[in-house]
Amino acid sequence: MNGKLGDFGLSRLFDHGSDSQITHVVGTFGYIAPELTKRGRATTSTDVFAFGVFILEVVCGRRPILQQESPDLHLVDWVWRSWRNGVILEVTDARLGGDYDPEEVELILKIGLLCSHPAPAARPTMRQVIQLLDGDLSLPEILEDGRGITVSSPEHGEELEES
Repeated sequence: MNGKLGDFGLSRLFDHGSDSQITHVVGTFGYIAPELTKRGRATTSTDVFAFGVFILEVVCGRRPILQQESPDLHLVDWVWRSWRNGVILEVTDARLGGDYDPEEVELILKIGLLCSHPAPAARPTMRQVIQLLDGDLSLPEILEDGRGITVSSPEHGEELEES
């Protein structure tokens, strides 16, 4: 249960006005966004991915790579599967003993899924994550393919489209 703070802010290491291509992928396995390994470009979206994995790790009480179950099983995939099957609260750390508000835990898990979404354009900004946690934004509908992600503010009735 030790967060790797070095995995966040990786995009700040690069001058975004120049070629941000990296020669090798850096970061802790399990927190690395899929597009970072494919394109070799660190962005704020890749940082949001790592934060989402961290959220899921804390709530689920499991490492990002679930080697006990299968060496190929990623925590994000396991939570996605549970969400699709309508049993998202079953991933909650058993050591909590049910001593939590199910609605709050479900919100946190869905924010973790949104942050670690496979489509970078579907991930919220960190500002939007804070607004979601504070209740200033409504949680968008989460679609696995990233289409139709809209984050809206109940207070102002505005919608912030993710690009």
